[in-house]
Amino acid sequence: MLDTNIVSDLVRHPRGSIAKRIAEVGEARICTSIIVASELRCAAARKTSPALAAQLESVLRAIEVVPFESPADVVYGALRARLQEIGQPIGANDLFVAAHALALRCTLVTASEREFSRIKALSVENWLR
Repeated sequence: MLDTNIVSDLVRHPRGSIAKRIAEVGEARICTSIIVASELRCAAARKTSPALAAQLESVLRAIEVVPFESPADVVYGALRARLQEIGQPIGANDLFVAAHALALRCTLVTASEREFSRIKALSVENWLR
């Protein structure tokens, strides 16, 4: 499951390292969360760049955008409670993305390793290193 910073890099560099890695792994094995798509669409709308919006839509058409459905809500609730209990919360959207990846048993591909490292059960890879 590709996180926001990874899809953003793919939008900016459509033939870059992320595209090459997707080709190695296989496009059919790649997805992103509807939460990520929402964050990116918001960013594109704020920039008011038709070219950026078009490139984003092209990328999102090529990647499966997975809806946030149960049991992701159950995972989110338990995860948020645990992180709050130990005093290590993460950002709201990051928490939704992490719960989504956990619920689907996906590896989360992100450059935000430090943020997501608080979630021990979450498998994380950084394809920008």
